Amino acid sequence: MACDAPGIDRVFIEIGSLPIYWYGVIIATGAFLGLFLATREANRLGLEKDTMVDLVVFAIPFAILFARMYYVIFEWDQYADGPWWSVFAIWEGGLAIHGALIGSVIVAIIFVRVKKLSFWQIADIAAPSLILGQAIGRWGNFMNQEAHGGPLSEAAYNSFHQYLPDFIMNQMCIGGTMYHPTFLYESVWNLLVFALLLWLRRKNPLRGEVFLSYLMTYSVGRYFIEGMRTDSLYVFGEIRQAQLISIVIIAVAIAIMIYRRKTGMADRHYDGKRRS
Repeated sequence: MACDAPGIDRVFIEIGSLPIYWYGVIIATGAFLGLFLATREANRLGLEKDTMVDLVVFAIPFAILFARMYYVIFEWDQYADGPWWSVFAIWEGGLAIHGALIGSVIVAIIFVRVKKLSFWQIADIAAPSLILGQAIGRWGNFMNQEAHGGPLSEAAYNSFHQYLPDFIMNQMCIGGTMYHPTFLYESVWNLLVFALLLWLRRKNPLRGEVFLSYLMTYSVGRYFIEGMRTDSLYVFGEIRQAQLISIVIIAVAIAIMIYRRKTGMADRHYDGKRRS
C-alpha cells in the first residue's frame, strides 16, 4: 500500500551537540519499570531489599553486550565493510532479545551462586519484569521504523486505519510504503503474557514455573510474529533464526518443567506447601 506521511523524529532531545534517542529512552523506561516490579516482588518474598537492584546492575551491561554481539554475528555482512564503530552504534537499533536473555541468564547463574540464592526463585521474580520490558521496548523499534512486517494490502490498510491512531500509521509509512506494525503485534502479545504471568504468580505456582511459562508463551508469539517480519536474522537458507530458537526454547522449557516435577525438584510452592 503506497503512502505519504511524515515520520516521528528519532531524537528525543538534544543536550548541546549530544542527541538522546527515543530508542534509548524507551528501553531505559522498560528496564526501570521492570526493576520496580521485581523489587516489590522480591520484598514480598522476604529477600534482602537491594537483591534485584544488585542483580540488574550486573545484568544490564551484559544483556546489552550479548544482545548486540548476537545481532552483529548474524548480520555480519551489514558491518563487515562499514566503519568499525558501527558495531557499537546501538542507538540505531540492532539488539537481539535472545542474546540479551542469554547474557542475563549467565549473569543470574553467577549472581545466585555468589549470593547463595535460588536461581529459580530469582528467575520467577524476574520473568514478569522481562516480558514487560520487552513489551515496552518494542516501541523503541517503532521509533526507529524497524522490526516491521511486509507491505500492507489496501484492504488491510483500510481496516487498520479504522482502529490504529494516525501516529502509528504515519510511522509505519516508510519510503512511501505502508508496512505491517509487527512491533505492535509483539508488544500486545507480550502484555498478554505479562498479565498471564501475574495471574499465575497469584495462583502460587511451583518454583520455576513462572519463568518457564514466560519462556514458552513468549516464544509461541515470537515464532508466529517473526514469520511476518522483513528484517529477520537467518541461520541458513530461509530458516529464520528467531523461529528456530523459539522452537528450541519451547521444547527445552517443557522438558525442564516435566523433569523438575517428576524428580521432585519443583515439589514446593512459594508458601512452602507440597503438591497434593
